[in-house]
Amino acid sequence: MTRDELTDIYRGYIACLNAQAWDRLGHFVDEAAEYNGTFIGLAGYRSMLEGDFRAIPDLRFEIDLLVSDPPHIASRLVFDCTPRGILFDLPVNGRRVRFSENVFYEFAGGHIRKVWSIIDKEAIARQL
Repeated sequence: MTRDELTDIYRGYIACLNAQAWDRLGHFVDEAAEYNGTFIGLAGYRSMLEGDFRAIPDLRFEIDLLVSDPPHIASRLVFDCTPRGILFDLPVNGRRVRFSENVFYEFAGGHIRKVWSIIDKEAIARQL
């Protein structure tokens, strides 16, 4: 897979998330998906994302930085949103916050197989 092909797949994945097109998630995420070293599978991955959107109704994934080196993608995602209640153990309670996520993906067969994610919780805490 070329860099451009992998980048196109990743951008399609982000569009899928933003559209909450859960029936299309399997086009991008492998059945054997892992998240931060834990097997969650496609069903667990979908459940995690659905939970994110329940907690953050205006959630939108915005790509700030994208590096493609097949079979890997490195991305800095930025968020500007108003989570309900507690977010990452922080009492956000409907306040608007901005934060980023540094996330690395490993693809296999054109699908996301492994994800390593680090969220800037300190940025949220500073805003509260």
